[in-house]
Amino acid sequence: MKQKIALVDDDRNILTSVTMALEAEGFDVHAYLDGEQAWPALRNNSVDLAVLDIKMPRMDGMELLQRLREKSVLPVIFLTTKVDEQDEELGLNMGADDYIKKPFSQRLLIARIRALLRRNELDREGGARNVLVRGDLTVDPDRHLCTWKGETVKLTVTELLILNSLAYRAGYVKTRDQLMTAAYGLDAMANDRVIDSHIKRMRRKFRAVDSTFSSIETLYGGGYCYRLS
Repeated sequence: MKQKIALVDDDRNILTSVTMALEAEGFDVHAYLDGEQAWPALRNNSVDLAVLDIKMPRMDGMELLQRLREKSVLPVIFLTTKVDEQDEELGLNMGADDYIKKPFSQRLLIARIRALLRRNELDREGGARNVLVRGDLTVDPDRHLCTWKGETVKLTVTELLILNSLAYRAGYVKTRDQLMTAAYGLDAMANDRVIDSHIKRMRRKFRAVDSTFSSIETLYGGGYCYRLS
């Protein structure tokens, strides 16, 4: 059975091009121009994942996510623009699973969709896991879970990919370019300085759990390194 994706964006060009790309990958796509149009389908749990633009008329992505989280853990990916950074933070705190900045690579979006759908399947079915343990850190890349000293740290898919790349080779310096490839693939369309923003957010999330967290080090002129304490 085809997995169903809700795509909600007021840009008809994005709706058309992304719908075609997702259908070519075997997904059943339900496209909507705003949140009000999409809400009835999402309310009835008739899709497996939603991709939401933040800025839309009538009902924007933030309000739609808020309604969803009152009754559902449906995986949600935000599509954002550079000016939406405060909205990104709010959306992640409200329960969005990841965000992708416009303009974006369709291959990246498809990879994020598959990763979140795979996480949900593993949660339902159980099975073997590839868990990485580095001191107080535990990373489960298959389920996109992270804990520090036994406490859950909620990371986006992108953040977890960066962290896993750093922690996998603890003690080694990873350049921004290397982390960009780990997080976005070889066809990344973002400036590598976006890694700095992700690292800043990750540190803030870890320090909310443990104010002394300092395992992600900055090597000025080099990149970043995960240090075991």
